Amino acid sequence: MSSTPLPGIGVRYDLTTREQRRLSVVAHRDGSRTLSAYRDDDPDACALSVRLTSGEADTLIDALMPSHRSPNLLSTTELGLVAERIELSATSHWNGRLLGDTRMRTETGVSIVAVLRLAEATPSPGPAFRLAGGDILIVIGTREGVEAAAVILGRE
Repeated sequence: MSSTPLPGIGVRYDLTTREQRRLSVVAHRDGSRTLSAYRDDDPDACALSVRLTSGEADTLIDALMPSHRSPNLLSTTELGLVAERIELSATSHWNGRLLGDTRMRTETGVSIVAVLRLAEATPSPGPAFRLAGGDILIVIGTREGVEAAAVILGRE
C-alpha cells in the first residue's frame, strides 16, 4: 500500500490486490472517506466511488476486521469463548436493579467480568452490584450465551 498527501484534502491510500485490482481510499480531513475501485481494463478509470461519513467508515472497518476493531467484539479464542461489551440502555428493565436479579450466569452461562460506568471500571461485580443505564457490561461466554445475555440485558 502507498500513501499520497493531498494538501487541503487529506491522504490518499492506494492498494493493488493479489488479483491486480486497484483500490483507493481518500481519508478526508473532516473524517469522511472516499472508497474507489478501478476498472480492470483501464486502471485509470474509476468503476465505483463511494463517499462515507466517518461513522460509516468505522462501520465498514468493523465489518472488514471484526476481531481487530469491533466496538463489541473483544476477543475470540480457540476454546469457542468470546468477550463482548453490552451496553445497558437508559430505559432498560435492569436500570437500578441488582446484577443478581438478571440471573445471567444461571440463564446463559455467561460471566460478567466487569462493568464500565463513566470513567470507572468495576471488576468482577457481585450479585449486589446495582446496574444503571449507560453501564457497559463486559461479558465472557460462548457465542450463544453472549447473544442470550444481550437479549436479557436489552429488555426494556
